[in-house]
Amino acid sequence: MLLNCDLGESFGAWTMGIDEQVMPFIDQANIACGFHAGDPVTMQRTVQLALSHGVALGAHPSYPDLQGFGRRSMTLQPDEITAMISYQIGALNHIAASQGGLVSYVKPHGALYNDMMRDEKILESILQALRCSPHDLALMAMSTADNSTLKALCEKHGVPLILEAFADRGYDERGFIVPRTQAGAVHKDSATIVEQARNLAAGTPIQTISGKPLQLEADSLCVHGDNPDSIAAVEAIRKALKDLH
Repeated sequence: MLLNCDLGESFGAWTMGIDEQVMPFIDQANIACGFHAGDPVTMQRTVQLALSHGVALGAHPSYPDLQGFGRRSMTLQPDEITAMISYQIGALNHIAASQGGLVSYVKPHGALYNDMMRDEKILESILQALRCSPHDLALMAMSTADNSTLKALCEKHGVPLILEAFADRGYDERGFIVPRTQAGAVHKDSATIVEQARNLAAGTPIQTISGKPLQLEADSLCVHGDNPDSIAAVEAIRKALKDLH
């Protein structure tokens, strides 16, 4: 089981997260591309940091929503979505190439991530951008109780799929993460986060917010590293995953 983290989300004089501390413990860095967070200098520094730790580079594109941190849905035409995804990937990949790296996958951010999981037209618009990339790109997307449609659309467009699960988020019975506005959406207790990570990595069911078991297929586990407590949880997760093997 790989670990991924959303990084490079500072902007100008505003600092978000503690990227330097979490980077040594992860395998994949989802780097903000300037539409919800991040700026050219932050992108370059994050790429350099990831490459110095041998961490895979992923683009983390979003709706153009700096003020709302990409957490607000927007009504866009399919060609607009495809273009804005291509634009953000292109920006990050050029920076990556200038540092000797290459973007290998794309994980949409926030509202765009949630919207693509519920609207096939949005998902296909994103896949169109990846399919037309000059080099192969995988899509990182949420694993749910039924991944058949997601897998079928990725296969249709010839885009490799990375199924993602979350160590610190609550799930409903369909396998969707619970909106942050609802109780139980985000796990705060380190022991609970580590236990959920261990179960996901072992392929055993986790518990939904309603108390029912949920089986999820996952290739990569999302962890968050924006405060000292979360860094401790990431370290504990990494240790737990090593212990499984």
